[in-house]
Amino acid sequence: MADVVDPATRSRMMAGIRGKNTRPELLIRKALHARGFRYRIHCKDLPGNPDLCFPKYRAVIFVHGCFWHGHDCHLFKWPKTRPEFWRTKINRNREVDAKALAELAEAGWRVGTVWECALKGRERLSLEDILARCSDWLMSDSECLTIEGT
Repeated sequence: MADVVDPATRSRMMAGIRGKNTRPELLIRKALHARGFRYRIHCKDLPGNPDLCFPKYRAVIFVHGCFWHGHDCHLFKWPKTRPEFWRTKINRNREVDAKALAELAEAGWRVGTVWECALKGRERLSLEDILARCSDWLMSDSECLTIEGT
């Protein structure tokens, strides 16, 4: 299937997609801050550069986009154009994620992941539910947290 826009337009559109300060990330950040949690953002000194780092709780939270990280949910589907490029790219993202999670766990950090499908789409959860789960997890001793759409 041919792309519906020319290559220059597609390139401009893809270049506009941010990796930091995305809408889902900002939503989680602001809400947790309002609940009294203090954190650092985009911690370059930790594997995987977590979106939120809570040194007091020795915990990090990643807010992952379902497409870019190849999440098995209703928001993700393999692109029809340049499938070999996208399979390589998304599989590499998955490998990098797995390596970062292993390194963080080895260093004694607790890891949480909030998937985009938990925040948007037909299977989304309420923001209050997501925040309650994040808050409870931060205050607990549990090693990992995964929040995804139903």
